[in-house]
Amino acid sequence: MKSNSNTDSKIQRRQFTKWVSLSSLSLALPISFTSCNFENSQKIDTTTELSDLKNVFDLEKLSSKVMGEDALLYLNGGADDLKTVKINSDAYQKIQIRARRLIDVRNISTNVDLFGQNLDNPIVLSPVGFQGFFHPDGEIATAKASVAKKHQMIVSSVSNSSVTEIANQSQAKLWFQLYPTPDRKITKLLLDRAEKAGCKVCVLTVDTPVVGNRERSGTTLMKLVQTGKLKMGNFEGILPDGMGFSDPGMTWDMIDWLKSNCDMKIVVKGIVTKEDAALARARGVDGIIVSNHGGRQLESNRATIDCLPEIVAEIKNGIPVLIDGGIRRGTDIFKALALGATAVCIGRPFCWGLGALGQQGVEMVLDILKAELIRDMQLAGTTSIEKISRNHVLKN
Repeated sequence: MKSNSNTDSKIQRRQFTKWVSLSSLSLALPISFTSCNFENSQKIDTTTELSDLKNVFDLEKLSSKVMGEDALLYLNGGADDLKTVKINSDAYQKIQIRARRLIDVRNISTNVDLFGQNLDNPIVLSPVGFQGFFHPDGEIATAKASVAKKHQMIVSSVSNSSVTEIANQSQAKLWFQLYPTPDRKITKLLLDRAEKAGCKVCVLTVDTPVVGNRERSGTTLMKLVQTGKLKMGNFEGILPDGMGFSDPGMTWDMIDWLKSNCDMKIVVKGIVTKEDAALARARGVDGIIVSNHGGRQLESNRATIDCLPEIVAEIKNGIPVLIDGGIRRGTDIFKALALGATAVCIGRPFCWGLGALGQQGVEMVLDILKAELIRDMQLAGTTSIEKISRNHVLKN
């Protein structure tokens, strides 16, 4: 499909504006570049602060000094009153760890087998769109960090750099997150690009038929897309006028269509009930990600860690079950694994690192979380991921 690149860019910007305007995002704040340090985000002197960065919350604080207000509002925002954003994290505090003693914990393995890959650790980087809003190097910096620290990364459909660019510049073995367009020919082109970039897993997001009510999100992102300062990498040259980025008419038949139109493993992201877990398994998906979009979609007041047990019970180890939402500590990772998750996905934490220090910040977040997980495994008496079990936790 050939078209004029300048025209295509203008069309993509109009469609992004139309897409986000379905929520109250477009009414949140007046558009202003003065509230966003997009161009100058890395000019702050942080040399005296690096030694004080002990956990992901420290990176969050640093990012608040570096990133512009609108970028922070977009990254940390969510639906309605942010209750689901908050409960995603708070729910982990209701889970207790039952530590075992007098176990040789000198050698710890964090390896996991997932979708035909052996991963160094169970911490996956969630698909986060528009990472160029947080740091000029965007997804490429994140991908380079994932390679350096041996973590799996999922690329968003709405990444600023295309999946091809990210793969070529980082040499990462990426997974691709998909927002299907209403036109399946366009969706097919996205899948083809992802496969050509080497992606072996397609993560279908199913919780976004429309955009959630994100009242507190900033609007500078829209302006940056409209003016071309942030590009829509994966949609370059393939999105016609009048086309949106999500499909409110999508049904479970989409699974069958995906299986017929790509060779990637199919993982469904956004499952929060045992009923939908059963339907996903019946359709033959390869995996599930328990997710409420970080509290950015429906204000459900239900944490993903509270959704996990019923889904694990329904699946009965038939396929891998991953989880995202609210993970901030190694103990959170340990608790999710104990409740049956095969792996966990993180979003905001690595973006705080990205916004604060670029690739170096992402690497620091990944180092911190992996080190915390290993330490917590040692303190709880577990020497491998497989040995973390339901017996290691209690829920209040």
